Amino acid sequence: MQKIEIRILDNHSFEVRVEAKSPTIHVVTLQPAYAEKLTGGKITAEVLIEKSFEFLLARESNTSILRSFDLAVIARYFPDYETEITSKLLRGKPE
Repeated sequence: MQKIEIRILDNHSFEVRVEAKSPTIHVVTLQPAYAEKLTGGKITAEVLIEKSFEFLLARESNTSILRSFDLAVIARYFPDYETEITSKLLRGKPE
C-alpha cells in the first residue's frame, strides 16, 4: 500500500504526500461544512483526507489524482464517494 502523509497548511488547506513508485504532492482544501456533512464532526479533517485518498488510490494511480483540488470535487468524478466514505468513517464498515 502507498504511504499517505498529511500536513496542515492552514485552517482549510492540507498538503498530501503520496509515497509511491512516482511520489506526488497534492494540495487539498476542505470546507468545514463539507467535513461536517461527511463526518458529523466525529472525525478529524486529517483522517477524512487520508481515507479519501485511500478511496482515490483504490480507483486510480496517485499520478492521476489532481495536484490541487477541493475535497468535494471527488464526488463529481466518483458519485459513490460520499456514501462510501461516510459508511467507512461513521459506521466502520469494511473496505
